[in-house]
Amino acid sequence: MTRTVTNNLSEETTTGEGQCPDCETDTVVHDPDRRELVCDECGLVLSDEPIDYGPEWRAFDAREHEQLSRVGAPLTQSMHDRGLTTTIDWRNRDANGHSMDAAKHGQIHRLRVWQERIRTKNAGERNLKYALSEIDRMVSALGVPNPVKETASVIYRQALDRDLIRGRSIEGVATSALYIACRKDGIPRSLEELTAVSRVEQREIGRTYRYIADELDINLEPTNPRQFVPRFCSDLDVSSDVESRAVEIIDETTDLGLHSGKSPTGFAAAAIYAAGLLCEETIPQRAVAETAQTTVVTVRNRYREQLEAIDESAAV
Repeated sequence: MTRTVTNNLSEETTTGEGQCPDCETDTVVHDPDRRELVCDECGLVLSDEPIDYGPEWRAFDAREHEQLSRVGAPLTQSMHDRGLTTTIDWRNRDANGHSMDAAKHGQIHRLRVWQERIRTKNAGERNLKYALSEIDRMVSALGVPNPVKETASVIYRQALDRDLIRGRSIEGVATSALYIACRKDGIPRSLEELTAVSRVEQREIGRTYRYIADELDINLEPTNPRQFVPRFCSDLDVSSDVESRAVEIIDETTDLGLHSGKSPTGFAAAAIYAAGLLCEETIPQRAVAETAQTTVVTVRNRYREQLEAIDESAAV
């Protein structure tokens, strides 16, 4: 049974650091259903009439929430103006929803044109607008989540503020920012996959991303090959036994340092092929190589090295 402490509490208790006066723990939480301020540890009710900072309406699904909400979209770093500008509706209707006459259509069209022009008032904003549109296009093509797009947008903004774009292509820096964001957020995307959706060559992307990461002091951990295994196995439609065995092979061989200096995608592809052999499941080498965007020779060399290393380790 919980005990209630009403509004007779001292001002120090009600406006303190969230510490319970009874058990002296920092576990005071707000219960929105009962509208109470409760200690999560001992159950002491500190206040039963706190100020509710939420909306006065209730929504039971996303559509109803969108209809009842009276605020705009949240700020985003993936738009050059952070989503703060307004747009003139294309439907040519007034505030009451009535259609405008033909004389007004030309005037509204000119207003749209000028509104688009003034959204980017200088070269820096035009640069940022084009780069963020490129990041958005590549994110859509790669199928990575929106938090990665936000991270890539922040990295590009930092590079632009530090004047790291000078002498380099906008597409190259945007692709490099996205590659860094994928590695920072733990989303497995190889340099080859980024090159396939980018408008610049792989050599330029690699050179630019190393420069950006060094100048912005971004520490990137080496890519773990096991991050690619679930996606590759899903594309190849192999069994869960093969996937589990491939992860075990990568863990065993990376502990031996066999992955050092080798492509993580090729190493993961070879582990999947080796796991298929051990599980007696036929997986064509060419299919594995095409899924990992590597060569059959790489898969063949890596899987033999992995099996030999595992055999030697088991013999010892």
